[in-house]
Amino acid sequence: MSSHTALMTVTALFVTLYLVSNIMAVKVISIFGLFYFDAGTITFPFAYMLGDVLTELWGFKTARKVIWMTFFCNILMVLCTQIGVWLPSPDYLAETEAAYNHLFSYVPRIVIGSLVGFLLGELSNAWLMEKIKEKTKGKRLWVRTIGSSAIAYLFDSLPFVLIAFLGIVSTHDLLLMIAFQYGAKLLIEAVFGTPMAYAAIHALRRYVLKLE
Repeated sequence: MSSHTALMTVTALFVTLYLVSNIMAVKVISIFGLFYFDAGTITFPFAYMLGDVLTELWGFKTARKVIWMTFFCNILMVLCTQIGVWLPSPDYLAETEAAYNHLFSYVPRIVIGSLVGFLLGELSNAWLMEKIKEKTKGKRLWVRTIGSSAIAYLFDSLPFVLIAFLGIVSTHDLLLMIAFQYGAKLLIEAVFGTPMAYAAIHALRRYVLKLE
């Protein structure tokens, strides 16, 4: 695998995870009636992990290009799925049409919230990754991945939840969603995302970039 192929692979996974997270975010999960979060919270931290890999190996400028590309891919998804809502369906598929329209008439609001949070969160995450790397002289990768995410998730979770769910869920549930989503994302990043980032960066440096 060449460096170019590795970059394309990481980029494709990065974009896919964001698109999947936006669709999954339609479903709100309740745990014992105390904690609320959207299903996209499960996959979202892994996209951040790939953002860390992009910044660590290819730098902030490349990561920024991928972030903007993902931004426009999200917009394209909204436009395409909305066209699907407008197009007619045969009567015998009325239930399928209703389900599709219900899902993708709701997604645009979620995607708008995701786009705002995405740009604020991912750009700040990539920028902080590079700045912390300079301060630590390339050491302590875990400080960069978790430290940058701890701040970036604030810029992501707050605008996303407010834009996507304000007026749909109660204020109490809204505050719980913000708090739990932030905590859950950071926990998943620390427990699963960072070890995966270590493994991916190590493997790519050893078996791909070293051969260039």
